[in-house]
Amino acid sequence: MALDEADLDGLVATAAAILDEAAGPFLAGRGAESAVQKKGNDFATEVDLAIERQVVDALQSATGIGVHGEEFGGAPLDSPLVWVLDPIDGTFNYAAGSPMAAILLGLVRDGEPVAGLTWLPFTDERYTGVVGKPLRRNGVDQPPLESIELADAIVGLTTFNVDSRGRVPGRYRLAVIENLSRRCSRMRMHGATGVDLAYAAAGILAGAISFSGKVWDHAAGVALMRSAGGVVTDLAGNDWTVDCPSALAANPGTHGQLLDLIRSVGDVEDF
Repeated sequence: MALDEADLDGLVATAAAILDEAAGPFLAGRGAESAVQKKGNDFATEVDLAIERQVVDALQSATGIGVHGEEFGGAPLDSPLVWVLDPIDGTFNYAAGSPMAAILLGLVRDGEPVAGLTWLPFTDERYTGVVGKPLRRNGVDQPPLESIELADAIVGLTTFNVDSRGRVPGRYRLAVIENLSRRCSRMRMHGATGVDLAYAAAGILAGAISFSGKVWDHAAGVALMRSAGGVVTDLAGNDWTVDCPSALAANPGTHGQLLDLIRSVGDVEDF
């Protein structure tokens, strides 16, 4: 679908106002208890559900573009243009009262994220990005990402259970962390993939490793990273797409170092 820069900027401005409205109930619901049990030990709070309904209704009304949300699904991901929403990234953090929780909203065109918004209401941080234009933090343009040596870097990692036998086994993840620890002693587990990606785009983290996740965990952050001049692939080094279950995001110099380190662990199937 043809969209020029003015269209994208306008859509992001409209979406930003909608997320500002959603920040109110987000802040008010801090510490909310589980309302919907999901797969494994995951859950959603009533605030997740309410924010998704609120944002979906507002976006569809204001932009005419369908929304695919974490909790209720919605517009197909292969639509020519679709918003992808995670109403609360880091739900466990949110329920526990940790500030590491966010609202994630990506705009995907023909399978590629072209704009992203990540709102961290507890820390009053708002990240917006249109691919091809500078990343913005609280409305201020940010400089492009610079390369950092891995030894001097802070790297974000998703949390995991070492005994998990999922698509990316826990033992494989532990092996990656073990190798990474030999090169980088500043690893962080924030428990919120979208926060990690936003912080990588802002240069707070030099990189972020998401071993597994859904499109709503990644889409907004991928757009932010690309806006900031970063590199995003899957764990095998392939360009990230909406079908990728993993993400490796970093500044241009660190990305190659992280990818080499991951590859040195061996094949996932061997774990």
